[in-house]
Amino acid sequence: MRRADPFMAPLQRPLPPRRITILGMELAGEVETVGAQVQNFAPGDAVFATTGLKFGAYADYCCLPADGVVARKPANMDFATAAAVPSGAIAALALLRKGEIRAGQKALIYGASGSVGSFAVQLARHFGADVTAVCSGGNRDWVQELGAARVIDYTKEDFAAQGARYDLIFDAVGKMISGVGKSTFNRVLAPNGRFVSIEMNYKETVDGLTAVRELCEAGALTAAIDRRYPLAEIVAAHRYVEAGHKKGNVVITVA
Repeated sequence: MRRADPFMAPLQRPLPPRRITILGMELAGEVETVGAQVQNFAPGDAVFATTGLKFGAYADYCCLPADGVVARKPANMDFATAAAVPSGAIAALALLRKGEIRAGQKALIYGASGSVGSFAVQLARHFGADVTAVCSGGNRDWVQELGAARVIDYTKEDFAAQGARYDLIFDAVGKMISGVGKSTFNRVLAPNGRFVSIEMNYKETVDGLTAVRELCEAGALTAAIDRRYPLAEIVAAHRYVEAGHKKGNVVITVA
C-alpha cells in the first residue's frame, strides 16, 4: 500500500484525502493506559491487534478503541510473533470459511509462502483438508513443515497441468490481477468446488481475532517470521518485503 501497488488499489480508494504519516496495520504490546469507561482491558495487559486502514502501528504508542479488533495476546507467543498474526491469519480464516473448508477436501493454496498463504496452509490442514501448496521450490521444506502434503514449484511446474482437481482453491496473492487469471484456476477446480481469493471482501472482526488466538494457543497456528528489523531500519524492511521473496512475515521491533 505504501508504494501504491495495483493489487491494493481497491483498498486505497476509500482512504480519506489526508497524508498518512504513520504506517503499519498490526501490532502487539502492553496496554499503557485505558479510558475511564473501558472495562475489558487494564494497564499491563498483553494484547495484539489490527488497526486496519487507520494505520498507526509503526510507533511506540498506538491509540485503539476498546471495541476495536484487539484481543489478549496468545499466551504461548512472544510479542514479535503475535504482532505478525492478526491481519494474515484473520484473512486466511475468513476466506477459508467463505470457501466452506472441511475435512477430507483437497485444497490448493496458491502463494503458500507469504503471510496469508502460510496461515492458510496451517488452517486448511487443521480443518482436515489435504493441502497442495504452490510456491517457489526454495520454500518447499518449510511449507511442508506448515502442513502441506505436496508442494508445486511454480518456477518449474504448471500447477494447472498436473491433472489434479481441487475442492477448494485459495488464491493467497491476488493472481487474478497479477496474471494467472480465474480461468486457469477454474481448469483445476472440481465440480461444485469453491474458489476464494485475497481479493474478495472480508471483514476483520474481534471475533475473528479471538478465534485466531484460540487456534494459536491450541498449537494449530503460528506466525512464520522471516526477518526482524528494528524501527530505525524500517526502510530496509520495506525494501526487503517489496522484493517479493519473503517467507511468511517480517517484524518491526520497537524498543
